[in-house]
Amino acid sequence: MLQQQRYAYNHRVFTHADTLRGSVTPERAWWDVQRYDITIQPDFLSKSTKGNDLITYKVISNKQPGMQIDLQAPLEIDSVIYNEKTKLPFTKEGNAWHIKIQHQIVGTINKVNVFFHGYPTIAKLPPWDGGWTFTRDSLGRPWMTVCCQGLGASVWYPCKDYQGDEPDKGASLTIIAPDTLVAVSNGRLQFRKENGDGTATTKWAVVNPISNYCIIPYIGKYKHFHEDFKGLKGHLDLDYWVLDYNLKRAKVYMPTQVHNMLHSMEYWYGPYPFYQDGYKLVDVQHTGMEHQSAVAYGNHYAFGYRGRDLSGTGWGLKWDFIIVHESGHEWFGNSITTKDLADMWVHEGFTNYAETLFVEYMWGKAAGNAYNFGIRKNIVNDRPIIAHYGVNEEGSGDMYYKGSNMLHAIRQSMDNDSLFRKIWHGLNSTFHNKTVTTQQIENYISANAGFNYSKVFDQYLRTIQVPEFDFYFSSDHRRLFYRWSNCVPGFNLPLALQKNNLGIRILPTTDWKTLQLKNGQYKLFTPKDIVYMYYITIKEGK
Repeated sequence: MLQQQRYAYNHRVFTHADTLRGSVTPERAWWDVQRYDITIQPDFLSKSTKGNDLITYKVISNKQPGMQIDLQAPLEIDSVIYNEKTKLPFTKEGNAWHIKIQHQIVGTINKVNVFFHGYPTIAKLPPWDGGWTFTRDSLGRPWMTVCCQGLGASVWYPCKDYQGDEPDKGASLTIIAPDTLVAVSNGRLQFRKENGDGTATTKWAVVNPISNYCIIPYIGKYKHFHEDFKGLKGHLDLDYWVLDYNLKRAKVYMPTQVHNMLHSMEYWYGPYPFYQDGYKLVDVQHTGMEHQSAVAYGNHYAFGYRGRDLSGTGWGLKWDFIIVHESGHEWFGNSITTKDLADMWVHEGFTNYAETLFVEYMWGKAAGNAYNFGIRKNIVNDRPIIAHYGVNEEGSGDMYYKGSNMLHAIRQSMDNDSLFRKIWHGLNSTFHNKTVTTQQIENYISANAGFNYSKVFDQYLRTIQVPEFDFYFSSDHRRLFYRWSNCVPGFNLPLALQKNNLGIRILPTTDWKTLQLKNGQYKLFTPKDIVYMYYITIKEGK
């Protein structure tokens, strides 16, 4: 998701409801989601919905105190059917519904079909504010969709609303909508049939695991065009679903932008993660979202972020921000998904850095460095990037720009772009279609870089301090005295500096160190140049 508007942060008092929403409760722990098969029928005029979710799951524990299904008010569960024959009783506790179950054998695969209806939450400011959107396109015709990252998929359908448990065997979404409209969703079209009552039923499905919040319906006056793309893993289907009045310009505009994005992402991050489900770009009335294999696009067919350059350098106006950023989440966010919302920087920091890497891929390293430095002005250091665990809380919006600058600093400190690229590819192969913790990502980078970056991650993710590099020279400029300050104990970010034909890599710690310089290396220690490449402050002199 693109960055939300800034808001004042108050320390929250977490409640039992937060724990039910954000943690592995006993009623969640014993079953593992295998598949969601969702059916939804929205009513545009009444702004109501009804449907069901057939949840297939595997029993993984003998401790079975009941089953927690999440569905947010004012939606209501009507009934729960176990294995197509037994109606199960349930109680409600806020947005958590407690299903009374019979004991089930570990290792068995079972199903519950959850039927629901009601007047769902309406998004006030999508995509940042979650819920349904019932609106009209620019010609006044009905258009509907959902946005729900953070708030949770249970805002529109019943599920285990926890990021750490994705449906291992994929999901389907069957949409019943007016037959004058076209329904689009994730993955591949299974069928569309007209029902003879003014509605049509359309079914889409993915075979890959998918985050709850990425399963999304789009309903409107869509037209479709297709391309074949040759990627790192061979043939990839590219499909574009655009509002009919955008078809002509979409055919001219979108393919080049998508091709450039895919070439860059596959170069830096490895193969597109969902070849089996294809890649799809879908016109929306809001700005955009990273819905897996069905990326929402609302950038008005213009470069920048709705005409703005978030870096202020000019480089951000040479490409379509939404296509690059939201598609970048296919790698970080959709394929690699954090178990807890508190670790959301893994989604947003890596994807924000994908923008820098895209600029570098297209226009060279100097352009990429300029873009990354330019977006740094958006960092506010209001609170730590990593939030509280187990309560479905997001950290600071700095997860975008500060996260990106942290990754850029780590890359510069490696002083080895081949190794850097190998690590980024390795992340996407090792954690492909997996849910992860920040610790797994941090440990992988350190282990494969051959350097312990744990204190660097602590500094940028868990504090709001900007580390300071202190240094001074001997009178003849042949000896350098240096250290880190204003940082966590043990902070040890290496600094690799290059200029003209000179180069040096030093390993500062929080203790003063001395280094003998040669060949005019002191000229590399220009504060402006160092700060340009690393998100730090400088103090020169004793």
